[in-house]
Amino acid sequence: MSVFELFSKRQKKIRGEVPDVYQYEELPDNFRVQVIHIIKDTIGIEYTCSQYTDWVYKEIHKVLCKEYGVFSLKGNKTSHFESIFEFFLEEKDFEKCLDIIELSFSEIDTYVRKNKFRFVGVCQTPDDAIDELNSRFKESGIGYQFLSGELVRIDSQYLHSEAVKPVLKLLGSNKCYIGSNDEFLSAHEHYRHKRYKECLNDCLKSFESLMKAIHDKHSWEYKQNDTAKKLINSCLTNNLVPEYLQNQFSSVRILLESGIPTVRNKEGGHGQGSNITNVPEYLASYTLHLTATNLLFLVNCEENYRSQAL
Repeated sequence: MSVFELFSKRQKKIRGEVPDVYQYEELPDNFRVQVIHIIKDTIGIEYTCSQYTDWVYKEIHKVLCKEYGVFSLKGNKTSHFESIFEFFLEEKDFEKCLDIIELSFSEIDTYVRKNKFRFVGVCQTPDDAIDELNSRFKESGIGYQFLSGELVRIDSQYLHSEAVKPVLKLLGSNKCYIGSNDEFLSAHEHYRHKRYKECLNDCLKSFESLMKAIHDKHSWEYKQNDTAKKLINSCLTNNLVPEYLQNQFSSVRILLESGIPTVRNKEGGHGQGSNITNVPEYLASYTLHLTATNLLFLVNCEENYRSQAL
């Protein structure tokens, strides 16, 4: 079901009463209700649609109960759907609410998508459901998006749309890059939970994994324990970046070498010694976006290299 531009919504936009800065720790009641509507429209209503609808809600409920160490999310309910979403509407811990959103839409993105002909009486496709969820996040000024099967925190809509989203699409659609994709998603997961050192570590892993995957695709020699600097040098030596660009933009090598690897090594890698080091959020955010732009740059360079070789 599409998102309607109601009169009241248009008037709020005219008056400037729309959020222009993302927040991350509050899910308004109306947003929660909208999420439930999307899920009902896509999975169906328990006991009235099909056994597959019932199974999905039972599976979501079972996973949540097991992970939270309880027997039921709402003990007085006989319906799995009611237990999940009454809990969702009342829960104060926003991260548990995000758990429910992520788990529900993961089922929509996988099980429902593969068995869509078995979900009778629904009026929304998995793609439309995910698009609407992401629109509702944006509309409510909540800084998350459902991408590549999980919730990803975003800071800048422009950087997200121009770098993070395209690179996740490119990495996720190519089996050769599955390692880099998983590590980049893991970096986002750490960032979402404020584990900023781990975020930096996975950013570097993703960067290195992509370069190793490109080496594998073209049978370029390298060692598994090669550092990012060695992998960058090898990529440039093998003309992954066209020579004229290397000459014209002499800072390409410096940017790649002194960006992600340096930040990670200084702030997130090695032992911290006798003093506890804290990685600030803004540095983790910067590194995430820098990683996205570098991954996107290298993937595009590889596509250009491959087309030139044909």
